[in-house]
Amino acid sequence: MRSVTVTGPGQISVETVPDPTLTGAGDALVRVSSAAICGSDLHFYDGDLPFFPVAVGHEVIGEVVEVGADVRRFRPGDRVLVASVAGCGDCVGCATGDPVTCVQGPKVFGSGELGGGQSELLAVPAADFQLLRIPDGVDDEAALLLTDNLGTGWAGAQRADIPPGGTVVVLGLGAVGQCAVRSALLQGAGQVLAYDPVAGRRDLAAKGGAVSVDGPLHDAVMAATGGRGADSVVDAVAIDATIDDAFNVVRAGGTVSLIGVHDMNPYPLGALMGVYRSITLRMTTAPVHRTWGALVPLVQHGRIDTGGLFTHTFDLDDAAAAYAAVGARGSDCIKARFVL
Repeated sequence: MRSVTVTGPGQISVETVPDPTLTGAGDALVRVSSAAICGSDLHFYDGDLPFFPVAVGHEVIGEVVEVGADVRRFRPGDRVLVASVAGCGDCVGCATGDPVTCVQGPKVFGSGELGGGQSELLAVPAADFQLLRIPDGVDDEAALLLTDNLGTGWAGAQRADIPPGGTVVVLGLGAVGQCAVRSALLQGAGQVLAYDPVAGRRDLAAKGGAVSVDGPLHDAVMAATGGRGADSVVDAVAIDATIDDAFNVVRAGGTVSLIGVHDMNPYPLGALMGVYRSITLRMTTAPVHRTWGALVPLVQHGRIDTGGLFTHTFDLDDAAAAYAAVGARGSDCIKARFVL
């Protein structure tokens, strides 16, 4: 089968590798029909996570082609989406719907431990836990967002402790940030101030109901809140600069929800200063499975908009061009997917 592999910083190869096989009675084999590039994949591509070569991709939809003897909920022919973060499915942690709390430890597809989803086939462990049959009324793009980005944005907003009518700042307006904007509004925010250095991304957030913030962030937030600061900040970037910005614009007693990937070493000074202002800091990888109960009906009934985020479609053989487009982080390419 073909599989997209990062072989070094900025280097993408489409390798021909052996087809995966089932290794456990609870596994399933999925023929991938579409897979998306996530901002997290860029950490390999940019060289921030220098583990090469690595087969990448953790946002996957497709068709079940084979199941192990212990799989009860799925059969060959089922169209499914695959949760990006995997757990054992049997422990007290997974019972909460959050594989991050799996007793055996969570695993992410396309990060070295499990197969990469930007491939023609994907072996899925604990299939009864990992898979969700694609519901009626959920198109392919929405299904791909439900594997990761939408759940991450939703959980990021939830963990920001947004008070009814409160002011939320979202930092970083890639696909996850855009989902956080839409989620925060649906969860009761009075206003969402959306910031990104790329004007086109701010414009997209404004179409989703946010107030685009251009110019000095601190001044804009203070002007919008009467000098008090935001009730909640969702940081969908998580570099030193944005973490410092988050703590600079959140009000005393507010909450910073960190959903970007960052090594946080050394710990940013702004976060340390938050101790003196009674600021709550939450960091998370999304409990994707747990978000499905709320998000699937919201998508089905059009209560949350999933449109406008996928801007580019590529063939798997054009993976190098796809990564170059997403890696540019411009306004013309918010999110790309492969169609197989």
